Amino acid sequence: MTLRERVEAWEAAFLSPAACRSYPARREREEEDSPVRTPFQRDRDRIVHSKAFRRLKHKTQVFIAPEGDHYRTRLTHTLETCGIARTVARALALNEDLTEAIGLGHDLGHPPFGHIGERVLDECLREHSGRRFFHNHHSLRIVDRLERLNLTEQVRDGILRHRGGPEKPATLEGRIVRLVDRIAYINHDIDDALRAGVIEPRDLPAEEIEILGPTGSKRIDTLVRDLIEHSEREGDIVQGEVVGQAMDRLRTFMFERVYLGPVAQREQPRIERMLKALFAYYLEHPPPALTGDATLEERVIDWLAGMTDRFAIRAFSELAVPQGF
Repeated sequence: MTLRERVEAWEAAFLSPAACRSYPARREREEEDSPVRTPFQRDRDRIVHSKAFRRLKHKTQVFIAPEGDHYRTRLTHTLETCGIARTVARALALNEDLTEAIGLGHDLGHPPFGHIGERVLDECLREHSGRRFFHNHHSLRIVDRLERLNLTEQVRDGILRHRGGPEKPATLEGRIVRLVDRIAYINHDIDDALRAGVIEPRDLPAEEIEILGPTGSKRIDTLVRDLIEHSEREGDIVQGEVVGQAMDRLRTFMFERVYLGPVAQREQPRIERMLKALFAYYLEHPPPALTGDATLEERVIDWLAGMTDRFAIRAFSELAVPQGF
């Protein structure tokens, strides 16, 4: 039997009827099947070997250029999201390879400096042309146009629609990543905020902690068990009302106290000045085009959004600080 025949037989026997099947591969440019990897495994490998994926290790998750070795970056967030999502997919008898590929690719388009960086680039674009910047749209541009990975339709859909919005991902596997993304970042960002002294354990909302658990691992376990239980019952990827609402309130707390709190606000003016200055500079001095048909605006955004934190700081320093003879 070929790999495809073995995989199709296994999926018919063991996957849920609602799971996305690995074959046939639906790509913009047709390719022959690999004799040793499923189409979604190939997508996973293309994402992991991409330049955009490697840059995630030097992009902010919450804290800008943290001193400690144990703070999350955009890369470690991606890996934690992927691990939790695979657990959920396996428990629900859904396609783990598809879930993994979407999880690994979902944040490829995030700019430097986390939430603040995305907001500043969005402001720059709106002021310049009325267009918007969303990291999920840029993630899709990276895999389609900048790195030309020729991913499957299902992985592209999951990447595009992982961010909150009215349109859900087309597959249950994509819906897992969309929800697990929040489960991962809320809980690991609490851990980082406590480590940094931005909040204290007593600051965490008592009712939500009572429902979800006193530690990050306990909360993730509660959220994952609840997600699996209610998703099995409903035939969709859903949370229970009590646990889901507790998570939403905890997320609101994190936005108020951490993501948009005093520490983030202290850094925001400097990040705004830096990115807006770079945006204006590159409009006058266009960076290299990363695709042959890119407009000036796309060249600037492709260049800025692709920067790591440290590259952006170095580029700004070279513009703003006298270099001497």
